[in-house]
Order: sequence, then structure tokens, then C-alpha cells
Amino acid sequence: MTITLKQELMMQSHKTIDGRGAKVHIAYGAGITIQFVRNVIIHNIYVHDIKVTYGGMVRDSVDHVGIRTVADGDGVSLFGASNVWVDHLSMHRCADGIVDVIEGSTAVTISNCHWTDHDKVLLFGARDNNIQDDSMRITVAYNHFGKRLVQRMPRVRSGIVHVVNNDYTHWEMYAIGGSNHATLISQGNRFIAPDRPEFKQITHRDAPEFEWRKWTWRSQGDLFINGAFFVQSGDPNGPKRLGTLDHVQAKPGAMVRRLTQFAGVLGGCRPGVAC
Repeated sequence: MTITLKQELMMQSHKTIDGRGAKVHIAYGAGITIQFVRNVIIHNIYVHDIKVTYGGMVRDSVDHVGIRTVADGDGVSLFGASNVWVDHLSMHRCADGIVDVIEGSTAVTISNCHWTDHDKVLLFGARDNNIQDDSMRITVAYNHFGKRLVQRMPRVRSGIVHVVNNDYTHWEMYAIGGSNHATLISQGNRFIAPDRPEFKQITHRDAPEFEWRKWTWRSQGDLFINGAFFVQSGDPNGPKRLGTLDHVQAKPGAMVRRLTQFAGVLGGCRPGVAC
């Protein structure tokens, strides 16, 4: 089943999209928007080839239709949303970001996804010095960053981001980037650097060194392959203080390939049988 959206699919609170038992593609049109709502799950669908759409009258609830302006072409966009779980998605080739989490969104988990063929993958915070994003809490766990990805896996600006047990098998520029003053804890990930020597550094910061040295970006238990390296900064006790706030206990980086082997859409799901 391929669903081509003429305009954004606007999610409501307390709703789940569950693609198990079917092969669902959101493709060749608009993406999914989670705006000013809470308690949303998106699970086990393909999202790809998302386009810029130019707005119009869009239903955003049972009893309301309103004007939407241009949508950038994100696969999944969170705007002022909370308690959101994005799980087991396979995503590629979106016009803008694969997943954007902005404008005060928090309590977000992105897990077990597989991403390929994209430039700017994950954006957490769209503007520097946006105080709404200081309370942002995001967990990125058990995902596979695959072939032909370029950058932003993720790019962070504010809040606390826990990147745990992900498999970074490809990037072209950098894997994890940021600006402003975000706290980032990297635990138990596997990083396989590209062959080009100028791109082996995992981290990229858009700030002068005297500033970013104050940010807490720490690596613990990560596995570095093919010359990959993580430039740490800030509080050396960051992983101890912050790395378990989301109750995700990191496994060693050497276990990541096994932990992420089923990342992306699960096949063979049908009633009464485990996926």
C-alpha cells in the first residue's frame, strides 16, 4: 500500500500509526506532522521520497480545518510535541529532513529505524538560543545509519540528547553535529568512519573552540572503526549523571550490529505470530 499525501498528515494526541501486518509506504507527497500534540506512536512504516508541498486547507482535527502554509518536505516533523515514539521506520530521500524535532518538543524516542540516501538526517532544534528547546529530551537508540548519508545524525542545539547503541556504518561529512549549548551523551555506539581522512571525525560543532569546550559532549563505551574519533568536551561525569535519565542502559559498542540487525520495517508481521 502506497499513500501519497497531497498535504501533511496532521497527527492528533493519543494516536498510533501501526504498520504491522501490512506494507505501508508514505511516499511521493507530503510527510507526517506532529504539532502541539502528545502521546503519539508511529511504528513500522516506510517513509520516503517526501516532497515540498505548498499548503492549503488541511484538516488537523475532527472538527477543525485550517490553512497550512508551505511544508518543507520533512519525513516526520515534530513541532511543540511531547511523548512521541518513532519506531521501526525505514526512511530515505526526503526533501528536507528525515526527522525534525523543534520548537519545544520533548520526551521523544527515535528507535530501531533504518535511514539511507539522505543529506540532513536528524535535526533537533531549528534555532540557536530558542529557550523553548532548553527542556528538550530526546533518545536516539538502536538505529542504523546506513548508506549514502551525509550529515546530522543528529544535529543538536539545546536540551539533552542520549545517543545509545546505534550503528553508524556510513557518513560523508560528519555524524553528530551541533551548535548553541546542547548536552549530548554518546554511549555504546559503533562508528565506522569513511575512508577520506578529512571526514573521520564523528563530531562537528558550529562554534569557536573556547565556546564549545564548555558543552557536555561525552563518549562512553563507543566502538571506533577505520580511524573514527569523537572529540569530547565539557563535564567528564556527564554519562554518569545524564546517560541513564531515560532508563536506556547502554550495551557495549561491540554488540551494536546484533542490537540493530532488525532496524527498519519489520517483515513477516501477521496476527498471532511474532515479527
